[in-house]
Amino acid sequence: MVKMRSIQRGVITLAALVLVVVLTACSSDAETSSDGKLQVTATTGMIADVAREVGGAYVDVTGLMGPGVDPHLYKASQGDIRKLEQAKVIFYNGLHLEGKMTDILEKMSSSKLVTAVTETIPVEELHSGKDTGGTEYDPHVWFNVSHWMHAAEAVRDTLVEADPDHAEEYKAQAEAYLAKLEALDAEVREKILEIPEASRVLVTAHDAFGYFGQAYGMKVMGLQGISTAAEYGAKDVSELRDYLVDNHIKAVFVESSVPAKAMEAIIAGAAQKGHTVSIGGELFSDAMGAEGTEEGTYIGMIRHNVETIVEALK
Repeated sequence: MVKMRSIQRGVITLAALVLVVVLTACSSDAETSSDGKLQVTATTGMIADVAREVGGAYVDVTGLMGPGVDPHLYKASQGDIRKLEQAKVIFYNGLHLEGKMTDILEKMSSSKLVTAVTETIPVEELHSGKDTGGTEYDPHVWFNVSHWMHAAEAVRDTLVEADPDHAEEYKAQAEAYLAKLEALDAEVREKILEIPEASRVLVTAHDAFGYFGQAYGMKVMGLQGISTAAEYGAKDVSELRDYLVDNHIKAVFVESSVPAKAMEAIIAGAAQKGHTVSIGGELFSDAMGAEGTEEGTYIGMIRHNVETIVEALK
């Protein structure tokens, strides 16, 4: 009987060891797809797009937040957690854009490569709480194209570390993409000049375009703060309405990831004061357009926004 129990314990121990080995192997296999590509998960569409541009044929990129999704209010599902666990590399924005998801991402950094793409942007170039009226840095760095070039470099360096066998390819693809971004930055600067200087006022639902305004010479005003989680009140609505009336601003803009109701209320309030304000169009702020469209890429999103703003205000 004692001998039998000893044998049983040995079998159980062996089975446990086998299970550990199998689970470890499965986790390792999950980090590369069936065709050998590096598994990458990114939080936002903008970051996923950069990862695809820099990673090219050597990466399989999964984005968690699709078109119209507000990252400030996003809550990770069990499916999202699985996608994060299966990745070898995780990219996220940082600067508290992802809210409570940040805690999950930081915990995962002990077992895999997790990179905040904003971490290489010089601190002095970030908008601090003093600038934004809050206590945190403004996370919407992608609206200054030169800042997003830092993000592309962070993606490049992380992919090189994760997959050194394709380091030269990642570097070459990053260089090509950075050249496109540099050209885009110049294009935006030239396009904004088509708007009369007095009309270069961008009014949106929340204060996501601060970096855009600073980089390209526009005054930016948002009904809400840098996060859509911030509440706005009647005073905020009346102050913005009065600004539009007093300064003869003819257009405001709605955002694809924020309900338009508040902006419609401001337009109605201005009308009551005898000033006509129109909706100049829909801008992509915290999320890109649908996959497969021009607006479903970072470069296409920026071009859409600039063309919409210029057409409405010139």
